[in-house]
Amino acid sequence: MKAALALVVVVLATPTWAQDAQRGRELYETHCLSCHYERIHRRDPSRSLIRTLAQLRLQVASRAAQTGRPFTLEDLDDIAEYLNRSHYRLPDGR
Repeated sequence: MKAALALVVVVLATPTWAQDAQRGRELYETHCLSCHYERIHRRDPSRSLIRTLAQLRLQVASRAAQTGRPFTLEDLDDIAEYLNRSHYRLPDGR
């Protein structure tokens, strides 16, 4: 739990760099899609807990920490970028 919390803090505190949505898609399809069906991201937006890009990044980091897979910060940013471009379309807030 402490490792997951530390990862979340690092993800939120680290400035984002140029994300690669295609790489994020590949990572998502390889490591996430077996549990997260695409339809989870297509639910009614009014019922979604994700309202900002920061919240999306936090959720990606939190879910990734639960898998035990060694994702890098770049991996997490790329996955969040893919999900934002393909499903959420949130303003980046920068």
